[in-house]
Amino acid sequence: MTVAASLAEVNARIADACARAGRDAAEVTLVAVSKRQPDASLRAAYAAGQRDFGENFVQEFERKRSLLPDDARWHLIGNVQSNKAKRAAVADVVHTIDSEKLLRRLSDAREGAPLEVLVQVNTEGEDAKSGVAPAGAEALIRAALALPNVVPRGLMCIPPRGVTRAAFAALRALAADLEGRVQAPLPVLSMGMSSDFEAAIEEGATLVRVGTAVFGARQT
Repeated sequence: MTVAASLAEVNARIADACARAGRDAAEVTLVAVSKRQPDASLRAAYAAGQRDFGENFVQEFERKRSLLPDDARWHLIGNVQSNKAKRAAVADVVHTIDSEKLLRRLSDAREGAPLEVLVQVNTEGEDAKSGVAPAGAEALIRAALALPNVVPRGLMCIPPRGVTRAAFAALRALAADLEGRVQAPLPVLSMGMSSDFEAAIEEGATLVRVGTAVFGARQT
């Protein structure tokens, strides 16, 4: 299947999931995860109308962003080390905020409009995954609100298989609670990947990060 055909299929599935949940499909943005995908596949996705792309690694993001026109939006969806904040600060959205140190460095490095950031929540307390415990999200949202060159837009999670729907529902509830606590809008929920994005949409996702279903298996 071509990239264009795969994109069309994924977008149709997004629309169907939105219909089941009584939502407008325009509320959900597909982030095409291009990690370790060939350059030609990115160009094919762009030609088919895709504009939001996700990368896990700063170095790969730096190279690939030059492949597409300026209206492509780039999401960093992998862990960002604080010593790479200056390079990451040129992205459009960073999904993986897990420390005040990273926030400060991104704010210091950002030029132009404030950088959109999401706090990554480790919903299940997994030792091998980044992110803060749900109880730690408020402090990071408040820290972001106090900085001049970043703007907190919401939350992100990568739950383990088997508990994804419950984790998605919990993240939605946490975001609603935090909005009331910090008195600021947090409209973005980045959750759901190729295997579970439809469930994520049914639980309120506004960004879904889909790689394999769009591009096929990654190159090693």
